[in-house]
Amino acid sequence: MLRNLAYTTAITLILSGAALAQEQTHNHGHEDVTLYRVFVGDHAEPQVTAFDLSNPDNRWIFDTAGQAKLYGVDGGSAVVAIQSDDDAVSFFHSGIALHAHGDHSDIEITDPAAIEGTLTGPRPFHLIDHDGQVVINFDRGGYAEIVDAHELSHGELVTTRLPQSRAHHGYAAPIADTWVTSVASDAPVEGDAAPDRIGLQPVNADGSPAGDVATCTDIHGEAFSGTYLATGCQEGVLTVTKGENGPAFEMLEYPADLPGGESTGTLLGSKVMQVFLGDYGADGLVVIDPADEPHFRYIGLPFRRVDFVLDSANARFGYVLTEDGTLHQIDLLEAEITQSARVTEPYSMDGHWNDPRPRLAMAGDEVVMSDPNAGLIRRISTETLDETGTVEVDGTPYNIVVTGGSGIVHGAESEDHDHEHSHEHEHSHDHGDDQIYQGYFEDDQVEARALSDWAGDWQSVFPYLEDGTLDPVMEHKAKHGDMSVDEYKDYYEIGYRTDIERIVIEGDTVTFYENGKPLEARYARDDYEILTYEAGNRGVRFIFEKVEGDDDAPQYIQFSDHRVAPAAADHYHLYWGEDRAALLEEVTNWPTYYPASLSADEIVHDMIAH
Repeated sequence: MLRNLAYTTAITLILSGAALAQEQTHNHGHEDVTLYRVFVGDHAEPQVTAFDLSNPDNRWIFDTAGQAKLYGVDGGSAVVAIQSDDDAVSFFHSGIALHAHGDHSDIEITDPAAIEGTLTGPRPFHLIDHDGQVVINFDRGGYAEIVDAHELSHGELVTTRLPQSRAHHGYAAPIADTWVTSVASDAPVEGDAAPDRIGLQPVNADGSPAGDVATCTDIHGEAFSGTYLATGCQEGVLTVTKGENGPAFEMLEYPADLPGGESTGTLLGSKVMQVFLGDYGADGLVVIDPADEPHFRYIGLPFRRVDFVLDSANARFGYVLTEDGTLHQIDLLEAEITQSARVTEPYSMDGHWNDPRPRLAMAGDEVVMSDPNAGLIRRISTETLDETGTVEVDGTPYNIVVTGGSGIVHGAESEDHDHEHSHEHEHSHDHGDDQIYQGYFEDDQVEARALSDWAGDWQSVFPYLEDGTLDPVMEHKAKHGDMSVDEYKDYYEIGYRTDIERIVIEGDTVTFYENGKPLEARYARDDYEILTYEAGNRGVRFIFEKVEGDDDAPQYIQFSDHRVAPAAADHYHLYWGEDRAALLEEVTNWPTYYPASLSADEIVHDMIAH
């Protein structure tokens, strides 16, 4: 049964937001556009090729210092090219920027371009993109370089450096307002041997230790999902969350029923469900639930694994290519292969780890795969696993990343828009009459609203309060209000608390996600109620009643979004339960939802603006 946590004990959850692509109908000459742009690094030549998936003749080629591993960062607005063997990191504008606005996203499209400035240093390797920070580890330099992702999306390369105690193949990652970094043994090494990686340690911004080393032998691979950072170890998977006194570590030990003698070294973290997909040995995968048991569920593969990826449009699925040239769809909820299809010639996993082999990426409802031997990019339907098309790429296409999505282009003149950004990054919302937004309106201004006003994919902001992301918001309120920062945190702790991390509204159907598990029901409009608060201002609850669906889905849902007439919401507070009248009495717990496509930084900016 779904519950407002004003009536129940809270449980910890949560998922960060990644929006599903949505198709909307808009007026005023606005155009719905879906555009995916593919960036391909060549295996032999020092270059990156970019092209539009729907029109591959729109093509650009960028020179690099050497072979590049590619990463999309800051929601895909920028692409990072790490050239480990050539001690360089290059940056590109993807030319596609998505801006969420409640029921839809706006899309800005320009040509991709190189960003001025290159990072150089001894062997850059692992990259982490989290919470507005792009962190690149320089394995032979003994430090991590931190790039401001927001500034990068506006063409500015702004960096700081996090020193490490010893040079090693590792990583550093932000955890709320502190850091964790991998740690290597001080034992001497001979020749080209690398120091043993022994664990993960909390550190301050200057690299000084802020806590003990958490054991993680041969630490390798990392990913974020929800409130968790996870990393692979010989002993198991080490998870990190924000604790009361700094990062909190927990080792999830490999269970006895997993094949012996193996470990996890590569992890992918879902942005929609709190779950990880990791490798396990040469021919296996594990689905990892960091919060609940069983923590590990094993998926055996018929051949050795070449590459794997999570579905960004349908979080239930992932895809793995095996060396026989077969692509398999993985159901993460059931931890099983659901369908398979041959998509390319065999690629043996014998030989060097960096030999040219296919790499996978996602573009909406397609898997996009590089095929180095054929000189092709293959497009494969996620529904049928049939090939839907190919794109020829000169050279030996290898590493690959896809940016873009669906959005609205405003007006016929939009192709000629000036896309320069003010460095102040101004941001505003249209809430209509400000007095209405503050809760002062006449009864005759209130009009009935349809469920479509709240259509879309929405994320709870409660996790961001819990992990410290919203601390700048609380500090801003304290400067302009009558409570301290801690008092505001306590107030919003009660207000935002919820066990529903995500809500998707399509037509008359509402799907609630609790710990990644969906409950679905259809709702019909049940009028509205005007409420008067103790402060003298007022609000409107727009009410909908369940007409059919899962038994545990709430009977009533009530929206409050500071509006009193039909308009698309840019965020909202939601109340739910079985008793319509009792819900109207609830004024202390108001779970709050923002578009799933918004980053944490964008939510903070929006809250401060109001």
